[in-house]
Amino acid sequence: MNNYKSSYYRLLITAMFIIVSLVVTLGVLTVSLSTAVYKSTKLEQLRNYGDVFISCYKDEFYRSEDHRSVVMMSLYSRFSADDDYNIYVYDGSGKRQVSEQDVSGDAGRDVPDTETMSAEMMRHLDVNDYLDFDSSHISKNEPYILYGTQFFVAGQSNSTPSPMYAAVYEDSSDINSFTIKCSVLYFALGLAGTVIAYFLLKRRIRKQSAFEYDFMRISEMYAKGDFSETIRTDIPGTTKEIAEYVNAIAANVANSEETSKTFIANVSHELRTPMTTIGGFVDGILDGTIPKSRQNEYLVLVSKEIKRLRILISSMLNMSRFESGTLSPNFKDTNITDLVIQTVLMFEKKIDDKHLEVEGLGSGRIDAEVDADLMQQVIYNLVENAVKFIDERGTLSFRFEKLDGMVTIGIKNTGEGLTNEEIAQVFDRFYKTDSSRGKDTTGLGLGLSISRKIVHLHDGHIVVKSVHGEYTEFLVEIPEKRSSVKKG
Repeated sequence: MNNYKSSYYRLLITAMFIIVSLVVTLGVLTVSLSTAVYKSTKLEQLRNYGDVFISCYKDEFYRSEDHRSVVMMSLYSRFSADDDYNIYVYDGSGKRQVSEQDVSGDAGRDVPDTETMSAEMMRHLDVNDYLDFDSSHISKNEPYILYGTQFFVAGQSNSTPSPMYAAVYEDSSDINSFTIKCSVLYFALGLAGTVIAYFLLKRRIRKQSAFEYDFMRISEMYAKGDFSETIRTDIPGTTKEIAEYVNAIAANVANSEETSKTFIANVSHELRTPMTTIGGFVDGILDGTIPKSRQNEYLVLVSKEIKRLRILISSMLNMSRFESGTLSPNFKDTNITDLVIQTVLMFEKKIDDKHLEVEGLGSGRIDAEVDADLMQQVIYNLVENAVKFIDERGTLSFRFEKLDGMVTIGIKNTGEGLTNEEIAQVFDRFYKTDSSRGKDTTGLGLGLSISRKIVHLHDGHIVVKSVHGEYTEFLVEIPEKRSSVKKG
């Protein structure tokens, strides 16, 4: 898989596009705002500079009443010493009285051709001061900032103030330089931040992409039935729960496949053995290998194998009905004590052959609302296991209890018992303990699994208690009445 085709790399491209857009937008805003603040500062400085000049100009005119006196020229000279400033003074008609080049005689500087002030500017200054860029008279390649204002002067001999206009120009190169420097600095910082963000995101994305590749690869293995690997759940930034869910599903499928394989193997074996026996006996009777005097004996064996096949098929059908939910129990009041006694009598010969002692069947009558046939199958399976795995001359015990609307049936046998590992698996389909395989050559390991399903169908519980080397006890707990079962 090409990592650059990963969805995470498409996410990286989107994220970088957003980051670059934000950096550019913030850059424009930052540079614009910084330049505006710096320009405002420069304009305020220009206003202060011009106001100081005008104040001095008014004082000098009051004394000399001469716009071009020696002192006035000296004043111009001092304020025009800085080459960044150009100062012009106009009378009320807009005619220029004096300017910086009148003092310096410098005609080579890039200064405005302002012999007279325009009528438009005069009308503006009659109302408001002007403080901004002005490029109408200055070189358009490098505009100046302008402070224009109207003021009044009066001499000692004439107390009537006369209107005057002042125009103070300053080179705007500092503002331009500040804008350029600010732009370069922000560009450098923005570029560095973007590069760092790219490499950090790419490093993270590389891990996520590798996880995505492994997720797809292992999922493909699962789809092909290979469950040898699990998806990692310790990758930072990934949804741990999703990987855990997929792993759990894979584990369940793997267990189901293993169960299916076990099912096929067990059923194949169990079907093959009686079918082989039946086929052999029937062929022997047909071809005369088995004499007529012994044919009935072998037909009895054939009948037993057929019954074994019937039990096997019936168990499988019941299991299928339980799992599909198509079984509908017929609940009715049943004498549980009597049902257990009847079932135990079916094993009378085996009990006598093992010289077993039976206890607890003398208990009083206990009734419960159950499906009698299904519940008898549960008791049959438990008694069959108890008799099959009890020790010689052992004790088979029964107990019956009724408490808080629940009926408990206990079936206990002395003997080898179960280990903790065996207890955890004893209700699984087709499960046989290692010690039982030699004793139980005819069973499929379905009895306890079917019994649990029947008990659950009655809204009850079945548990096993065992001490290895001493005893095993199965406890079945079911509601006395169906109406006592809590709904929902």
